[in-house]
Amino acid sequence: MVWVAFNVDLPPADQLQASIAEFGWAGWLVFIALYAIVALTPIPVTIMAVTGGLLFGLAIGSVLSIIGVFLGSWGAYWLARGLGKRTVKRLLGRYRSRVEGQLSSAGFEAVTTLRLLPGLPYWPVNYGSGAFGLSTAVYVPASLLAMTPGQTSLVAVGNFIAEPGVIAGIWVLIAWAVVLVLTVVFYLRWRRAWKPKPSDDDHQDTDDGEERR
Repeated sequence: MVWVAFNVDLPPADQLQASIAEFGWAGWLVFIALYAIVALTPIPVTIMAVTGGLLFGLAIGSVLSIIGVFLGSWGAYWLARGLGKRTVKRLLGRYRSRVEGQLSSAGFEAVTTLRLLPGLPYWPVNYGSGAFGLSTAVYVPASLLAMTPGQTSLVAVGNFIAEPGVIAGIWVLIAWAVVLVLTVVFYLRWRRAWKPKPSDDDHQDTDDGEERR
């Protein structure tokens, strides 16, 4: 996000809106398609969500951003399945061991928490989920659950930049408060789900100790 702030210059909101308006009714589809392409790659999705708020406002921008980022993330998930575990491990680099261990032990909680945490990229979760065998029954609901408040919070920032005001500022605060609360809730659930379960030997040792006492 810091790199984007110093190196990417967005045109003014009215210029962006005019560019999209040239596509007429297809402008929404163009935005969704561009967002999906970005989400398919390691490029940060933050800039697209903020742009959605600049172009379309909070409500429509949130809906379009959620659709676009989900399609791109789901495409990356299936791409990783096609590439195979060995190739994806090389692509993940320093994320490899962390992603594999966390997704395999507590998939739903891990995907939800990692998507909610501000500043963490989506792409290691997308590719890791596909490569390491996380089922779509877990990946899809966890992604949608976390993407909805996460994308809305970023779109709210773009909406505030386009139309600064008290109401827009309140929506930013509300959206980010929801993200932070959900992050804490699912992080705690993740920690509980990730704790090692006692083995049968542990139970046996405990029973023997109680008998001796």
